[in-house]
Amino acid sequence: MKHIFAVARILLGIIFLIFSFNYWVHLIPIPASAEGSMAAGYMGAIYGSGSLTIVKVIELIGAVLLLSGCFVNLGLTLLGPIVVNILLFHILIAHDNRTLPVIIAVLALITLLGRKNYLRVILAR
Repeated sequence: MKHIFAVARILLGIIFLIFSFNYWVHLIPIPASAEGSMAAGYMGAIYGSGSLTIVKVIELIGAVLLLSGCFVNLGLTLLGPIVVNILLFHILIAHDNRTLPVIIAVLALITLLGRKNYLRVILAR
C-alpha cells in the first residue's frame, strides 16, 4: 500500500514537470480552443496577463518537490489550487476531454491520502 502513494506522487510530479516545461519548450502541441468560446477567452486572459508564467513556475517547483521526495507537503500545498483550477476549467468551461484532469485529481488525492500527518495538521483546530 505504501508503494501506491509513492507511485502516485512520482506520476503527479512527472505530469506537472512535463507540462510546466512544455510551456517554455513547446514539445507537445496545445490545441487551440474554438474562437469566441469561453475557454478561448479564459486562456487569452491568463496568457495575455502573464499570470500563466507564474503558475507554470509554481508547477515546476511543486513537481520538483514531489519528485525529490523532500518537502512533499509543500509541493502538495503549491499544486493543490492548480489541480482544482485545472479540474474546474475542464468541467465548467472547456467541455472537452476530461480524462487527464481527472487522472491528475485522482493522483493528487492518492498522494494526499498518503500524507496522514499533513492532513492532521491542516484539519487541526
